[in-house]
Amino acid sequence: MNNVQNIDNTPKVKRESKNRIKVDFERTPLKERLKAKFLSTFFLQKVIWYVFRLVLLVGVSYIVLYPFFAQIMGSFMAEQDLIDATVILIPKNWTLNTYKLAILQGNYVTTFLNTLMISGATAILQTFTCAFIAYGLAKFKFKAGKYIFLAVIVTMVIPHATLGNTMYTYFSKFDILGIFKFLAGGGLNFGEFNYTNEFLANINIVSENLSKAMKWTSTGISLTGTFWPLMIMSVTGLGFKNGLYIFLLRQFFSGVPNELEESAYMDGSGVFRTFVRVIIPLSVPMLITVFIFAFSWQWLDNFYVNKLVDAATYKIPIMGIIPQFTTTHVKIAEAEPMVKTLMENTWKLMIIAPLVILYVFCQNYLVQGIERSGLTAD
Repeated sequence: MNNVQNIDNTPKVKRESKNRIKVDFERTPLKERLKAKFLSTFFLQKVIWYVFRLVLLVGVSYIVLYPFFAQIMGSFMAEQDLIDATVILIPKNWTLNTYKLAILQGNYVTTFLNTLMISGATAILQTFTCAFIAYGLAKFKFKAGKYIFLAVIVTMVIPHATLGNTMYTYFSKFDILGIFKFLAGGGLNFGEFNYTNEFLANINIVSENLSKAMKWTSTGISLTGTFWPLMIMSVTGLGFKNGLYIFLLRQFFSGVPNELEESAYMDGSGVFRTFVRVIIPLSVPMLITVFIFAFSWQWLDNFYVNKLVDAATYKIPIMGIIPQFTTTHVKIAEAEPMVKTLMENTWKLMIIAPLVILYVFCQNYLVQGIERSGLTAD
């Protein structure tokens, strides 16, 4: 017999049988072979499924990519292209004037350096602060651990706009443990005097408004108008999306074998040294992933910057805030409103360009971090 029965009574075709079937098929006339191959139900099902996937992918790609492509093409259009009805997507007169004007009017270099400094500092602080918190929640068992983790989850649900006014009030009268109120109540009134942060004032790449004086009063320190609120929130784990970072890192640390830490403890390492020498090297992809998330969200943030720093009032150029462009250079009156919109769209492209470059160089770490965070199926 050509077929043999295996243990579970499932027929198994021998190699000789497959070869004979293949030879018989090749000896069949070409017309019959084509008919059997292309007019079968299986082939029609494959064609229908292939066409469906192709149409679906093309449609989704068009919906997602068309706005970006249209903005990129529009940024190279001249004024006459904007009022030319025959120009739909591809410009006739290519120019870089829009980028030049956006760079000059938006003070792009200073804006880029300001945002780079703030985003980099807050991202580093948030990454390591969230790593400490997540490591404690993942590896140390204590009674309040579940409730603290529940509070972390709640911070992921509550919109930041809900806390905006509370945060502003808190940092406008910043007082740690009521020290200023205690001293004022004891008859020691500081009065009001100015304190200028010389460190920020001496950084040439930052606008002079970053060193705005902080007011010390008997009710606390007014930190609004400076970047200190963003730094304090980052250090204390209350920054933008910090709940998500703690959750991701906790999931990762929970998957680290306890034997590694026990071996380090037996060698005489303490908790902090074990975390730095053992856990951190294993967590590099995940830490880079969290850093990219923190950097990107802070780079595009305009809620906390407008609420706590009030960058628009103090004229501190930040990437997330679109500058007020002028159209005095426009030669064609009909194109004036479209030129202003075009400059704003070009500025948005210039905002996301550094993030795209960052992703290109760090995408491998980003993928590894997501895979090891426990959010994907094995």
